[in-house]
Amino acid sequence: MPVATLLPFTATPNRKSASPTSFRLTEKFILLLVFSAFITLCFGAIFFLPDSSKLLSGVFFHSSAVETNTRTGPDSSDSGSAGNDERVLAKIRKDHEKALIEAKDTLQKRPEEIKQDIINEKEKVAKESVGQGGKDGNNLPFVEYHRPPGATGHEPLDSETRDRRAKVKEMMKHAWDSYRRYAWGSNELRPVSKQGHSSNLFGSIKGATIVDALDTLYIMEMFEDFDAATDWVEKNLDFSVNAEVSVFEVNIRFVGGLLSAYYLSGKEVFRRKAVELGEKLLPAFKTPTGIPWGLLNLKSGIGRNWPWASGGSSILAEYGTLHLEFMHLSKLSGNPEFAQKVMNIRKVLNRLDKPQGLYPNYLNPNSGQWGQHHVTVGGLGDSFYEYLLKAWLMSDRTDEEGKKMYYDALQAIETNLIRKSSGGFTYIAEWKGGLLEHKMGHLTCFAGGMIALGADGAPSDKTGHQMELAAEIARTCHESYARTATKLGPEGFRFDGGVEAIATRQNEKYFILRPEVIETYMYMWRFTHDPKYREWGWEAVQALEQYCKVEGGYSGVRDVYASSPSHDDVQQSFYLAETLKYLYLLFSDDDHLPLDHWVFNTEAHPLPVIKKDKTDRPNEVE
Repeated sequence: MPVATLLPFTATPNRKSASPTSFRLTEKFILLLVFSAFITLCFGAIFFLPDSSKLLSGVFFHSSAVETNTRTGPDSSDSGSAGNDERVLAKIRKDHEKALIEAKDTLQKRPEEIKQDIINEKEKVAKESVGQGGKDGNNLPFVEYHRPPGATGHEPLDSETRDRRAKVKEMMKHAWDSYRRYAWGSNELRPVSKQGHSSNLFGSIKGATIVDALDTLYIMEMFEDFDAATDWVEKNLDFSVNAEVSVFEVNIRFVGGLLSAYYLSGKEVFRRKAVELGEKLLPAFKTPTGIPWGLLNLKSGIGRNWPWASGGSSILAEYGTLHLEFMHLSKLSGNPEFAQKVMNIRKVLNRLDKPQGLYPNYLNPNSGQWGQHHVTVGGLGDSFYEYLLKAWLMSDRTDEEGKKMYYDALQAIETNLIRKSSGGFTYIAEWKGGLLEHKMGHLTCFAGGMIALGADGAPSDKTGHQMELAAEIARTCHESYARTATKLGPEGFRFDGGVEAIATRQNEKYFILRPEVIETYMYMWRFTHDPKYREWGWEAVQALEQYCKVEGGYSGVRDVYASSPSHDDVQQSFYLAETLKYLYLLFSDDDHLPLDHWVFNTEAHPLPVIKKDKTDRPNEVE
C-alpha cells in the first residue's frame, strides 16, 4: 500500500514548488525520523563508550595546555613532565592569588554594585552575540569592565588614625550637604552668602562641583550622595552650550571626573558623557601646529588663547595636561584620534630647542616657537611635568618617551631652579630669561609628591637623592603654613630681602582651599610612613575647621597672616575633589587606591594604570 494512504497528509495546492523532483511533506517527515535516530545513535556512542568525555572535549573544545598537562597522569613517559608539573603548579598558585584578590574586592562591594556587575555581564553576553567589536546605541564600542583594586578601603586599625579619617569624611559631608542645599546644579557654592557661584572657566556648563566630587563620594563610601550625583549627571549634565570654556579646566575637572567615576563604579553614563565632552574638545587642536587653543567655543568649535599670554601663546600647563585623560578617551571610545592629538604635542616639543633644557611656559600655536622665556614649576608650568611622569606610570611603564622627557626636565629644573636658602630651606625658584626670582607658589608645592612618586623610576644612584629632595620640598611647604597666624599657607612665598617662606605682597597672602601641600604629604606618607606627614596633615585639618568652616560650607580666606581673616565666599570644586580626598587618603591604608594600580590626574581624579595587554583585546579595561 502506498505510504500516502497510511497517513492523512496530502500536498497542498499552494506549495511554492510543484516540481516532480521535490519531496512531499510525508516523505520529509520519514526522512527526519531516520536522521534523528542516526544522530541519537552517534551521540549515545560518544557519551557511553570508554573515554568518551575526552573524545567529546577533543571534538568540541580546545583544551588549554594547563588542562592537558593536568590530565597527564603518572603513567606519562614524557621526559619534560616534571617541568610541566612545575608550570602547572605555578599557574595554579597564580590563579589562586588572583582569585583571592578578586574575592577581597568583591567582599567590599555593596549589593547594588554586585547587581551592577551582573547587569554588565548580561550586557557583555548580549553584545558578544552580535559579534565582537560591535557598538552600542551611542556609537561606543563594547568595553569589558573590571573594577581595579582598592576602589574602596577599610577602617584603619589604629584608633587615632581611624578617628582622623572619620573627621575628614565629616568635613566632606558638610561641604557636600551645603552645596546640595544652597547651590545644587551650580558650578560652585558661595558658603557665606549661601548661593550658587560660577566662574567663566566653564562657560555655561553646569555642575562642576557635582562632577568633581563624584569619585570622592564613592571613595568615602557616601553612596546615597553618589547616586544622587549620578542621577543629576544623567538627567542634567549638558555640553550642548554656545559658550567659551577653558579646555584645560574642563578637561581636568569634567573629563577627568567622569572617567574616574566610570572606572570606580562601572556606570556607563559616565563613559558616555566623558567621550561626548572629549569629542567637543577636539576642535581646539585645529591649529597649524596641533598645539591646542586654551579657550574653545563648544558649539562653533572656534578657539583662541588668553589675550595676556605672551602674544596669544598657548600655556605649557594647559596643553601639557591633556595626556592622561585623552589616552583613556581613546581606550574607552575606540577612537585613536584622542591619543594621536596628545602624542603630536610631544613631537612639536621634541623638535624645539630648550633653553638650558627647560620648557618655557608659552608656545605660539601658529608658529610653533616659544614665547617669553619664563619657566616655573608652579602656575603655568606645573602639571606639564606631572603628566610626563604619570603618562609613563599610567602606561604600565612602557611610555619610554614620557619617562625620558620627565627625568631630563627634572635634571634641568634641579640644575637651574632649585636653590637652598640661608636658613636651610630647599625651594624651587622661577626663571625669567636666565634670571631667578626667589619665590615659590603654593601650586609649586605639588612637586614634593611628584618627585617622590618618580624616585623609584630614576637611575638607582639617584633614587635616594630624589627622595631626600622631595622631603626637603615638603618641609619647606610645611614651613610656609607654620609661619602664618592661621597655619594655612599663602598663595606664594619668598626667599629674599631677609625673609624665608613668607608672603611679602598682599596679593600673595590669600588661601583658596588649595590641595598641593596636602597632596605632597599624602605621597610622602605612602612612600616613607614617617608619622610627621600625618601630623602635618592633621594640623591642616584643624586650621581648615577653625578658619575656613562656616555654616554654609568652607570658604577661602583673604589673608592667612591675620588672626581673624575675612572669607572670600567661594567653596572651590577642587576642595572636594582634591584637598579632602588627599586628606582622607593620608589617613587611609596604602591599599586604598594603591599607587601601582591608580594614577591621579592633576585634579586628583584616579585613573587606572593601562596594563600591558597580553590578550590583544584593545577594548578591555583591566
